[in-house]
This record gives sequence, structure tokens and C-alpha cells, in this order.
Amino acid sequence: MIITIFVFALILGVLIFIHEFGHFAMAKKIGVKVEEFGFGLPPRIWGKKVGDTIYSINWLPIGGFVKLLGEDEENDQTSGIKHQTSDKKRYFWARSKKERAVILLAGVTMNFLLAVIVISFIYTQGVATPTKRVHVEKIIANTPAEKAGIKEQDIIISFASQSITSTEELIKVTQENSNKETPMIIERSGNQLTVSITPRQNPPKEEGPMGVVISNMEIKKYPVWQAPFYGTIETIKLSYLMITTLALLVWKLISFQNVGMDVAGPIGIAQATGQAVKYGFMAVLQLMGLLSLNLAIVNILPIPALDGGRLLFVFLEKILGKKVKPQAERVAHQIGMVFLLGLIILVTINDIVRLIKG
Repeated sequence: MIITIFVFALILGVLIFIHEFGHFAMAKKIGVKVEEFGFGLPPRIWGKKVGDTIYSINWLPIGGFVKLLGEDEENDQTSGIKHQTSDKKRYFWARSKKERAVILLAGVTMNFLLAVIVISFIYTQGVATPTKRVHVEKIIANTPAEKAGIKEQDIIISFASQSITSTEELIKVTQENSNKETPMIIERSGNQLTVSITPRQNPPKEEGPMGVVISNMEIKKYPVWQAPFYGTIETIKLSYLMITTLALLVWKLISFQNVGMDVAGPIGIAQATGQAVKYGFMAVLQLMGLLSLNLAIVNILPIPALDGGRLLFVFLEKILGKKVKPQAERVAHQIGMVFLLGLIILVTINDIVRLIKG
């Protein structure tokens, strides 16, 4: 439990910190003053000012935050700062629409890049890839497969004189030859062998007619120079899947349909972390990559209080030809925050119900 909590906090911290670092780095590059870049959330433990920026360590070790000069436009304008022109360009609100948009997009971009890096690394270590070769993963004792001399990792070339290229084909042909002594060609260590096997018509539960566990998935490792390409492609595919799933979820919510038990909140993610810890480092790394991508997609949604919501007001400024009143934007972000907190409560309740139901 302690390890799970630590790993969960570490993953969450890394994802948020990377996100905020994106805003920090882009603001610095463009020339917007960063008043504070904090590791963790306040209250502050320690802080040191280097140049114009305070670098701080805070008590809550979850992620980080960036405080940009002029981020709260309403306070800056009402205090008369907008009329001071000497360092005006250092204020966030004083930058062009394009520059503000780039700063706002930097966080989700970093989360997307982190997902690409993680998935690319996993590709170098090996990923399960579907093939047209069916192999034996496990032999159950005292079954036709064991009696026929079939071994784990044997590749099934043909069964009953029919070429086998998928697990579905093998299952179908096996059922068609129940209680018949049938020839099977297998490949073992590069050599082809022919064995005879008699599939059972009514096998014990979870044993199957032959008594084997089969798969067409094989571990494939990609060289370092190829992994980033395939990692990026896979990240884009996962992004599309997440976006369509999220769109379906939103539609169910607004049409008052049952969203089911697959929606996970903080408790559900903590549970997933616990499962990943059991499977080892690579599983934890894979979870972190998926969560980083999920954070990027959710954060870019045009919901006030999120980066996408702030970006929406930049687009509105371009369309309207003038800025939305700071007070109106502030109220919109407050409403957005209430909506998000309500959503978190709902999915947390969903997590608790799932826990109770087992």
C-alpha cells in the first residue's frame, strides 16, 4: 500500500511538474516574466530568487505551479499597471494573441511529448505485436496436447491440412475435428514436425479441446532510431481513441445516460497504479505514459479553468476584435472550476461504487 501511494504521488507529481515546466520554459523564451516556479503546492518550505524568478519548494509534493506576471489581468489593469509602458512586454496580457496561445499550449505539448518518449522507450524494450503466426503459450497437464508431445512456444503451421494464420482459424478448425485424430504441423526451433492430436468434444472448463493456451502476439523490439517514429504513431492513435471515448462520455453525461463503471477518478487511478506496481517497472511506465497523454487531452478541452478554456478566450478575442472583460473571464473560470470539482466528485463516487461491488 505504501509503495502504491508513493508511486501514485510520484507519477502525478511528474505529470503536473512537466506540464507546468512547459508553461515556464515557453514564457521565459517569449519574454514574459515568471514570478515564481514552484515544485509542489503551497505552503512554501523554501524559496530562492534567481534573476526575476522565485524558485520554491512547497509542502504538498504533487506537481508544481507557475505564476506569470500579468496572468491576473483584472488586478493589473485596476492597479494602473497597464499604463506603465517601460516593462509592459513582460506582462502576460500584453503579449500578442499568438504568443499567449503558445504559452498556454506549452503545458499540454510537454505532456504529449512525455507520452511519446515513454511509449518510444517501451518500444525499444519490446511490445506485444499481432502476427500471422499462432504459437503455444501454455500446455495443460494430462491433455491431448501434452500426450501429442506439443511444447510451449511451438508455432502451429497447419491443422487438419489447413494453414493457420490466426487464433480464430485454429479454434474453428479444432472444433470441426473434435474426437478425430488430426495431423498438425508445428515449427520448433526452426524445424517443422508433424504430430497427431485428437481434440476433445467436451473438455473440462477452461481447458479447451486440445488443452493449450494459444496466442498470435509476439514481443517485438524496435531499434532506438525507429522507436520514436512508431512511438509517435502509437501516441497519435491512442489520442484519437481517448478523444472519441471522451466525446462518447460527454454525450452520455449530457443525455443523462448511464456512463458505466469504466470511468476512473483519483481512486480508480490509484487502483490502476497498484496493479501496475505488481507487474513491475515497465507497467508503471506504461501507465505514466497513458496518464500523461490523458492529461494533455483533458487539459486542452475548451472548459474554463483549463488551458483549453483560457485558449478559448484568446480565440474569442481574435473573433470579437477585443478582449473579453477580465471580470467576465474570471467568473467563467470560477464556474469552470466548480464544474470540474463536481465532475471529480461524481467519478470518485463511481470509483467507490465499483470498490463496493468488487
